[in-house]
Amino acid sequence: MILNTDENQNIEYKESWNDKYLEWICGFANAQGGRIFIGVNDAHEVVGVAESKRLMEDIPNKIVGRLGIVADVNLHQSDGLDFIEIVVEPCNMPISFMGKYHYRTGSTKQELKGIALEEFLLKKVGKQWDDMEHPSATIDCIDPEAIRYFIRKGTKSKRITEDALGDTPKEVLENLHLFSDDGHLRNAAILLFAKEPQKYFSGIQFKIGRFGKDEADLIFQDVVEGNILQMADKVMDLLKGKYLKSPIHYDGMQRIEPLEIPEEALREMLYNSIVHKLYSGAPIQMKVYDEYIELWNEGELPAGYTIDTLWQKHLSKPRNLKIADVFNKVGFIEAWGRGFKKIQEGFESEDMEKPVYEVFCGGLLATIKRPDVGNDVGNDVGNDVGNNVGNDGIVKLTERQRRIYHLIAATPDVSARQMSEIFAVTERTIERDLAVLQKKGIVRHEGKARTGHWVVLI
Repeated sequence: MILNTDENQNIEYKESWNDKYLEWICGFANAQGGRIFIGVNDAHEVVGVAESKRLMEDIPNKIVGRLGIVADVNLHQSDGLDFIEIVVEPCNMPISFMGKYHYRTGSTKQELKGIALEEFLLKKVGKQWDDMEHPSATIDCIDPEAIRYFIRKGTKSKRITEDALGDTPKEVLENLHLFSDDGHLRNAAILLFAKEPQKYFSGIQFKIGRFGKDEADLIFQDVVEGNILQMADKVMDLLKGKYLKSPIHYDGMQRIEPLEIPEEALREMLYNSIVHKLYSGAPIQMKVYDEYIELWNEGELPAGYTIDTLWQKHLSKPRNLKIADVFNKVGFIEAWGRGFKKIQEGFESEDMEKPVYEVFCGGLLATIKRPDVGNDVGNDVGNDVGNNVGNDGIVKLTERQRRIYHLIAATPDVSARQMSEIFAVTERTIERDLAVLQKKGIVRHEGKARTGHWVVLI
């Protein structure tokens, strides 16, 4: 006899019994349940199992004794051959085998460790990481300015009443249910409002880097720290002032400088990365290249969701409910799963390709194609920039000189000393490179040697 059902996320075939298969039963119980057939080979053929009567006693006893759960163990026959079916129901409590937690995903079994284990255990007991209480943080760690920022934004969005204007920080946190029953601050309170949340948790930073042709070509970088409620504002300020361009055009006599990426759509992407981040994981990372931008935050999609789900009508399933609630109250996000629709509409309004999302390295990676809005930093320098630059004809630069150009274009007040630290060479070497760039008419220094600034000429 051949069983018709293929091996999948809920079915496993084994030719004979081995106590190691208790791990598979553990994995099924921790996931969506499933069935294990003993005495059936990988081709789904019944090959029979020896000592079936003994196994019918041993297997149920071992499941109860070592896993603490009950499973249905059924004996079947086919063409005179015995085979056993073990039916495992999903368990609402975490199940371990010999101190280890296993989980069935797809057609494989995984041993859960580290962050994956932490998330699994919290989910099984109906908790989220941002809802957990912190044993040592007190109200003294809360930044009153962050509380005032929340109230200003919330009243402006009309999602909190003006009565909150007179509330103390403690009253605000209580109204947001950010204290535990024991009076301890929840993790979300620290992330959202603490003066220095990095003292309590690692991985709270937002890292931004400007790269040249690839990720090995890092030109400069910044790390945004502090509470996550005001983080998006700080990131946007950096992007506007240092990393992205605002091409100038005129509407009549009015000078207009829109950001090269639709600003509201970009903010929505930043909010998503902050709200849905796995905060026991790595920092959020944004890499700005000449032609595209990458934005990555750690954290898998909700169970049953795919990238296609995000672009379609769907329910909101935030990883961090407390954090999402605060971001909703200040008007940063909606509570209806409309974030990706707003992103798509923002890019379409500017006739730009919408970002490409993919699951990558345990998180979500968004890639934004940058528009061609004129001479980009690094697109021309180092290649042929024209025959009319200085008296040297076509400009040819070394790799370091090209990177210096990048840096000056983004940070006009950078000093030679700072450049020497960034590029790990002597200040004298930097001065020689700067002399080349000035001689070729690429950059010019204005003002005093120590207090002036650079001007990019091409």
